[in-house]
Amino acid sequence: MTVLSTAFYQDEDVLHLSRNLLGKYLLTKIGGKLTGGMIIETEAYRGPEDKASHAFANRRTKRNEAMYQAGGICYVYQCYGLHYLFNVVTNLSEIPHAILIRAIKPEIGIDVMLLRRNKSKVDKTLAGGPGTLSQALGINKSHNGLPLDGPPIWIEDRGVIAKAKEVIAGPRIGVAYAGEHAHLPWRFRLQK
Repeated sequence: MTVLSTAFYQDEDVLHLSRNLLGKYLLTKIGGKLTGGMIIETEAYRGPEDKASHAFANRRTKRNEAMYQAGGICYVYQCYGLHYLFNVVTNLSEIPHAILIRAIKPEIGIDVMLLRRNKSKVDKTLAGGPGTLSQALGINKSHNGLPLDGPPIWIEDRGVIAKAKEVIAGPRIGVAYAGEHAHLPWRFRLQK
């Protein structure tokens, strides 16, 4: 088990990184509770040329400021005033690339995740979407801009290699406003 280094996130190819995060472990230690699991779905956002990105055309706001920092930090924002979505900032400073972590396979602290999600049993909805993932792991806006190098949030390499035949690429979800960019195959899912 190795915590991913800052250098890992500063790769210039956000699509490569998005695929490479599959099989890694997203962990949180919030309120003294350790939770986490294997990353099984991601989406890449390559601003400023990506019409689906919050940083399209170099748009810079208080909300997306974390995207302009050097890779290796959290970008957490609220969607529809309801759900917090957790993203990994990548690339170098001033190049606003990010990867939305869409789903994990829950493995650590399942009892805590069930409680946070008000569920009685594990099923695909426990951490199978970006909003439910954040809720299960205790991630909220207070984690925006934090480094990914240790508590409260970090990602580990536990030796799982996502083979090409196990990865399905497809269009991103919920970005119809991005026109032709909505159809780019920049969502990656691990079939295991």
